[in-house]
Amino acid sequence: MARYDELVEEALTRVKEIMPWDLSRTLAAGSKPVLLDVREAVEFDQLHIPGSINVPRGVLEQSCEWDYDETVPELAAGRDQEIVVICRSGKRSVLAADVLQKMGFSNVVSLKTGVRGWSDYEQPMTNASNEELDADDGDVLLAPRVRLHQRKPK
Repeated sequence: MARYDELVEEALTRVKEIMPWDLSRTLAAGSKPVLLDVREAVEFDQLHIPGSINVPRGVLEQSCEWDYDETVPELAAGRDQEIVVICRSGKRSVLAADVLQKMGFSNVVSLKTGVRGWSDYEQPMTNASNEELDADDGDVLLAPRVRLHQRKPK
């Protein structure tokens, strides 16, 4: 039986990661990859990279295919487009990128360190109201929220 971190490590044998500064340079150079944020909608609404689209991990596969309620035409229309998959810390995005590759997407990378790393690198972020957020906002909104009862017993 594989555990979560083991699933991520195994997927990393197939998935390429880029760092926040790599993505920043790519965007500054005028490239327009699909910025695919796979966090839940409430997470995305609080804070996200400007220009990203939100497709929660739970509906990703259906979003990439035509004729589903969750279909995202931007994804279903082409498997060759450049896609950067984003999550909070870079783990869900690795799993999502792995699935996309299995579905035939050929130009997919995962943002290592996720929006936490993007915030730490002090790159632009926004919320659902299109208000610009700074790194301090990111620190608060992206802080770990593991409660005591969620910690492994000793």
